[in-house]
Amino acid sequence: MSNSIIEVKNLGKKYNITHQQGGYVALRDVLTNVFKNPFQFAKHKAKQITGQETKEEFWALKDINFTIEKGEAIGIIGANGAGKSTLLKILTGITPPTTGEAIMRGKVASLLEVGTGFHPELSGRENIFLNGAILGMTKKEINDKFNDIVKFSGVEKFLDTPIKYYSSGMSVRLAFSVAAHLEPDILIIDEVLAVGDADFQKKCLGKMDEITKKEKRTILFVSHNMGAVTQLCKRCILLNKGQISLINKTSEVVNYYINNLDTFYNSSSIDELTNRKGTGKIKIIDYSLHNNSGEIITFLVCGQNIEIWLKYKIFNEGVSEFDVSLTIDDQITQNRLAFLSNLIIKKKLKVNDQHLIKIKINNLPFNIGKYQFTIFLSIRDEITDWIQNAGLFSVNYGNFYKTGKLPPLNEQGNYLLDYDFSDD
Repeated sequence: MSNSIIEVKNLGKKYNITHQQGGYVALRDVLTNVFKNPFQFAKHKAKQITGQETKEEFWALKDINFTIEKGEAIGIIGANGAGKSTLLKILTGITPPTTGEAIMRGKVASLLEVGTGFHPELSGRENIFLNGAILGMTKKEINDKFNDIVKFSGVEKFLDTPIKYYSSGMSVRLAFSVAAHLEPDILIIDEVLAVGDADFQKKCLGKMDEITKKEKRTILFVSHNMGAVTQLCKRCILLNKGQISLINKTSEVVNYYINNLDTFYNSSSIDELTNRKGTGKIKIIDYSLHNNSGEIITFLVCGQNIEIWLKYKIFNEGVSEFDVSLTIDDQITQNRLAFLSNLIIKKKLKVNDQHLIKIKINNLPFNIGKYQFTIFLSIRDEITDWIQNAGLFSVNYGNFYKTGKLPPLNEQGNYLLDYDFSDD
């Protein structure tokens, strides 16, 4: 008898995208046409409604088949728009499939977005019991786990505060702790752990490893952090444009993905990306790389002075200031550099007429290789736009140390430090 806990058969998800034809029409022209010939106007509008809309089929997922055994930790990777989040939403029952089926044998807990599963008006304490009840646990069973949940999350002081007042990091810590300790048969985790600090991420990976190896529960883990996926998962699924490109040992899948990153990377502009998180009060709509003279560049070298320009758009009139974080990941070692506005300047960034942010990086400290960056915009610790792996760039040979030499790749990470030796 099969020990499979998840079976996905011929799974597909189709969306119909409507394209409205026609352009702007002035109000005076509408009124003139109505009064001149109301019947003709009505006929024209009916045609416009029924005949001038075109629908395009978009398959976010197609022909997805895989089986997961009890106690496995499975990684799911792929570029933005590959279908990862759509797959998880189907597996958790949030979105129904168009074709096929997903058979889940057991209780499922998920952590897909910041605040998922929490009622904002309820306190942290109340939400713990609410989530336990949803999983079918008795009050006694929840009480037995309660202290462990609170201790792991580190939110003891705010336990009786409504969740809506929690920071993003606090919400994620409590949500993960609840999901991990209430003993679901299947735990599904999206990229939300990236919101937490490095120590908490390490703590979460340790807990997930314990869940699979000691408690024989199953984990589906979606992440852009190849190091974390490799550490936790023995098998991995690579998605590309809604289809499975490869299922195999994690090391083989990750290496294949990294070596072919240019092929898998979604070339859509940032403005078109839909798999972003945040309130949307302010969003990044474009980015570009520049030299010190402001000229756009596409060829980067080690030690070069560059500027990353971020173009943003305001969707809430009340926004006047905000913070920006840019993290850059080396795709081989998964080492990360962070550029944080609140560390460099004392005040918040102000909204300007150009709606433009310039991040200046002197003496580009990257060895030869490929790098991806993630963008966070926040207002008073509230994430307004979070785009994981928003951009990709390559760095070529440059004379960083003025000696013509560079350290071997992957020996201690691919970042370069400006240092010196002296025998004085």
